[in-house]
Amino acid sequence: MSRINYVELAVTDLAAAQTFYEAVFDWQMTGYGPTYACTTNGTTDIGLQADAAEARPKPLPVIQVSDIDATLARITAAGGSIILPIFAFPGGRRFHFHDPAGNELAAAQYT
Repeated sequence: MSRINYVELAVTDLAAAQTFYEAVFDWQMTGYGPTYACTTNGTTDIGLQADAAEARPKPLPVIQVSDIDATLARITAAGGSIILPIFAFPGGRRFHFHDPAGNELAAAQYT
């Protein structure tokens, strides 16, 4: 079963965004370098991306999958298009795709 388990938000000031979400929602954030932080204790976690070259203009839903290669094949067979090939990140592998309506999503397999 696949589910959205992560949403990535673009931010311009990582420290300010972390402070905001920690103060408002009591979220605990883990930093991964100077431009990325995320929650890691919810059923749907939130990532904050401050690298303008990597940040998406809209929130990026990330769908947890059990077999990333099979999911990629199913997406392309169903008419989706891969816009960022499979890459490794701390905790697993993921790729980005457009659905037939042009929405950008990501699929991730966690280790």
